Amino acid sequence: MPGKGDRGGKKERPQDAKGALKRIINYLMQYKYVVLLLICLTFLSNLGNLMGPKLAGKVIDAASAGPGLVDMRLVTHNALLMLLFYVGGSLLSFSVSMGMMRVGRRIARNMRRDVFNKLMTLPVSYFDRHQAGDIISRVSYDIDVVTMSLSTDVVHIVTSLVTVAGSFVMMCTISVPLVLCMVFTIPVSILFTRHMSKKTRPLYAKRSAAYGRMNGFTEEMFSGQKTILAYAREKQVCENFSAINRGAAEAYRDADSMGMTMGPTIGMISNIGLAAIGMGGAILYMYGVVTLGQISSFVLYSRKFSGPINEIANIVNEIFSALAASERVFRVLDEPQEAADIYGARELADCRGDVEAKNVSFGYVPEKTILHDLNLKAEAGKTIAIVGPTGAGKTTIINLLMRFYDAQSGEIRVDGLEHRQYTMDSLRRSYAMVLQDTWVFAGTIFDNIAYGKENATMEEVVEAAKAARIHNYIMRLPQGYNTVISEDGGNISKGQKQLLTIARAMLYDTHMLILDEATSNVDTGTERQVQKAMRELMKGRTCFVIAHRLSTIQNADKILVVDHGDVVEMGTHEELMLKKGFYYKLYASQFE
Repeated sequence: MPGKGDRGGKKERPQDAKGALKRIINYLMQYKYVVLLLICLTFLSNLGNLMGPKLAGKVIDAASAGPGLVDMRLVTHNALLMLLFYVGGSLLSFSVSMGMMRVGRRIARNMRRDVFNKLMTLPVSYFDRHQAGDIISRVSYDIDVVTMSLSTDVVHIVTSLVTVAGSFVMMCTISVPLVLCMVFTIPVSILFTRHMSKKTRPLYAKRSAAYGRMNGFTEEMFSGQKTILAYAREKQVCENFSAINRGAAEAYRDADSMGMTMGPTIGMISNIGLAAIGMGGAILYMYGVVTLGQISSFVLYSRKFSGPINEIANIVNEIFSALAASERVFRVLDEPQEAADIYGARELADCRGDVEAKNVSFGYVPEKTILHDLNLKAEAGKTIAIVGPTGAGKTTIINLLMRFYDAQSGEIRVDGLEHRQYTMDSLRRSYAMVLQDTWVFAGTIFDNIAYGKENATMEEVVEAAKAARIHNYIMRLPQGYNTVISEDGGNISKGQKQLLTIARAMLYDTHMLILDEATSNVDTGTERQVQKAMRELMKGRTCFVIAHRLSTIQNADKILVVDHGDVVEMGTHEELMLKKGFYYKLYASQFE
């Protein structure tokens, strides 16, 4: 099976920025009326702030009339109006920021819902190819980057655009010659921003990918902490993490160091424009073209004009970071879903349990075939054991039976019909599974056992627990069946987790059963008890049993011996022992 993760240094490259931006806007448009209202409030708040410099110029002109000629009523009136506009604009701006934060949180909720729902529809192969930590990084970190950008950057961009446009109009009403003194800075700023954006966007994509790899490695190491301690590999793991962490830090540094040059450079260009205004304003004042108040207002407007350009330059960095993160999120949403049911697929109802594989070949990657022309027939109610060395293809057979993967050639029939003719849901619900890798979730013991059966009663759960030989253990717990299991069953042993999953399968009323090393984590005495209970469970059901301990499958109706993807022997235990072939050697090796 392909390994998870690709820590070999493969870099994720950004895709279509316009497409990603369009999809982000689609999420934003789910709240279009709220966003429209907030944009209107942003426009009003900026109009208030734009009136300030105009009124400040009037105050300066009134105050520069000379001693004894100053109209204090006019000065006071304009000063109060300026205060009113600034306070009103600030209050509106605060309301807009709070509103966009609420919209951002809702968009984050919607994006996480969509990604999680999508993950539930993806094939098993996707999770075989990607580390859990990388997937979690997309659901948490990347979506947070996107929504934080929406919460703040949208407001800043709208505010900046209104401020820049309004300031430019107001400057034109004051003095067109002064506008010409600074207008050369606009194309220079735009060209520089476009040039830098081409360099920074790939760096932010690389940063998101590096954080995904770091999260994936961290999740993997935490899940294997006991193994790390047992083999005294703490130093090596720390060194490996340091290397990955260094790569993430360097990716962060490269992106931010390149992006941080934009703001100061744009600021320098704006200051050159301000110097040109000072020179031109002095000349125009000497010729009586403009007043001191108009020059003061123009300088204030020029700062309002260039300030947002500086902010936009800095916001561009955040936008590229958000676009890079959104591309990783949208890649999940664009992943092909699990193969849909074919047209006319029927429900697998009243399943008898006849299963047959004919000439089935399969490989997880096209160039490497794992199974070669597999043929097997399991009659209803019979037990088929699958044995063989590690990597022989035993679990692959189970993956094909459950349609976690589809065979590349050949067919698998259930009750005489090719199993792709059935709906995926009804086919999988016809199997109960107990795997070597046990899975329990944070919840009560009752909930974990009743997981596969809706509306299960306490009596049914208790009966299943008794059959799995775990009832007595449960009753010794303080809350019995209402005892809460911690995340991943950290407060119970592996053997107890496996018994819980066996009880879950016993409660799940199906006609076919898959047992993949189902007793590998229980002691020998408990195993004998569970095997006895399982024999009762297996009566009347078609069972597929994978076992390394051959003593547990001697009573199977048929044993398939698999080696390197081929069925090398087939028969009962007695028949295979008499052949003294591959199975005989496996059996003898366990009892030497």
